[in-house]
Amino acid sequence: MIFTDACFRKPTPYTPVWMMRQAGRYLPEYMAVREKAGDFLNLCKNPEMAAEVTLQPVDIIGVDAAILFSDILVIPLEMGMHLTFEKGEGPVFSDPIRTMEDLKRLQPNAHERLGYVYDTIKIVRERLAEDKALIGFTGAPWTLITYMIEGRGTKTYNIVKKLIYTQPELVHALLREVTEVVKLYLEKQIEAGVDVVQIFDSWAAALEKPKYFEFSWNYMKEIAAHIKGKYPHIPIIMFPKGIGAYLDDIDGDFDVFGVDWGTPMALAKEKLGERYVLQGNMEPCRLYSKEATKECVTSLYELMRNEGHIFNLGHGILPDVPVENAKYFVDLVHEVTRKK
Repeated sequence: MIFTDACFRKPTPYTPVWMMRQAGRYLPEYMAVREKAGDFLNLCKNPEMAAEVTLQPVDIIGVDAAILFSDILVIPLEMGMHLTFEKGEGPVFSDPIRTMEDLKRLQPNAHERLGYVYDTIKIVRERLAEDKALIGFTGAPWTLITYMIEGRGTKTYNIVKKLIYTQPELVHALLREVTEVVKLYLEKQIEAGVDVVQIFDSWAAALEKPKYFEFSWNYMKEIAAHIKGKYPHIPIIMFPKGIGAYLDDIDGDFDVFGVDWGTPMALAKEKLGERYVLQGNMEPCRLYSKEATKECVTSLYELMRNEGHIFNLGHGILPDVPVENAKYFVDLVHEVTRKK
């Protein structure tokens, strides 16, 4: 499998490529299924529909890996929190966790209530071509607890960060609970059939360096070590967004480091390239222009040269990107990087 070989730095005939949020609103076919589902959570909880949209980018765009269609917030949802998706606002928890007493509301064994995710994986793996990888994923504990404490998306993170500086024991207690759920959740995904797992830390840049390692990276490392210890054949991708200034202190037992578009790939190569395969990091807005896409693909290839690299965007694909341009990106990567 070309994608998993690339994760382990094995020789491949070309550099594989996929895109974060590749199963999404830029595809008319996705929107048709979404409309049929009624709402986003219904789509996540319907294995047949979720499998269909997981497979769409492979069939339509030609990417080398499918990524499971789900949402990072199914974890707190199945821990017993009340989640809705509000138009124009996104995910909202009406019962945020703010005190030690609130922690008692969280239900154990959330991983056992995520059967719809594992059923989706089984359907996808059955229908996905054998040479295409299926990527499972989770949110990092820090990103998950940010939503759980704030109650919604935030630009200031003031509620969760106030607790970090005033009640760190509460934050660590919540991180501990979420971390244990994430370990079991990824185990279940692997047992259901994923070939790779990625841990998304979308809110990594919210924390100053020492607090980032204390409240986020150390928990991500723990999860990676746990999974690697039980499933050494499964590649692990870490994607902490926005911590290019912290690369000197990145370590851990994982295989691929996802580089966001704000971190120069040359810097990531210098700091991490000998230890980890690098993934990324094209600026998603380049997809609006084929010329800008070609410029980036060419320069990244010249820098990475088919070794220790997986092509991706430096964040998710945007919903108004033309499908033709997304396909151009994938085809161009295959053409430029194919070994003659």
